[in-house]
Amino acid sequence: MIKFLKWTIGTIVVLGLLFYFVGIPYIKTQTKKKSPQQTVTFNENINGSLIKISVAYSKPYKKGRVIFGGLVPFGKVWRTGANENTIFKTDKDLIIGGKKLPAGEYSLWTIPEKDKWTVIWNKKQYAWGIKFDGLASREPEKDAIQVEAAVETQSPSLEQFNIAFEKNGNTVNLILAWDQTKINIPIGF
Repeated sequence: MIKFLKWTIGTIVVLGLLFYFVGIPYIKTQTKKKSPQQTVTFNENINGSLIKISVAYSKPYKKGRVIFGGLVPFGKVWRTGANENTIFKTDKDLIIGGKKLPAGEYSLWTIPEKDKWTVIWNKKQYAWGIKFDGLASREPEKDAIQVEAAVETQSPSLEQFNIAFEKNGNTVNLILAWDQTKINIPIGF
């Protein structure tokens, strides 16, 4: 009986390790084929100071689906991309919506609505953007700042979710766009 118990426990441990070191990495590579990873950067001098900002995220495709108000429900926290949560890094303190965001690394979340979005910088980085129940893994008590951004309609429709930076004088706009929806978040220094 003890020999059988040891064999059973050993088998479970080996299978668990196999799943952890082989299964999980395989699953991640398969999901990233459908929503590839990308990192966008802003690396320029503004007012005599070199500013470095980057956003690492996964880019899901529309594939004929209704995006906002459908795949991404209105009024619910979205991981702002696919797969792991989106990571926002800055080497300088920033001013966003009149609020100070200290230099550092943040997870980036949004709450889309028809006419405005709430954009959230959270102090914690999460292993994956959602929990097993499909809800966002964000912990609100870890939020650094939240700002609102007005929704703009863009044409033509954008097939793949996109994040970009656009210099605008002595500020930069963080742009989030997908389908016919676009938001601009002005960032000051």
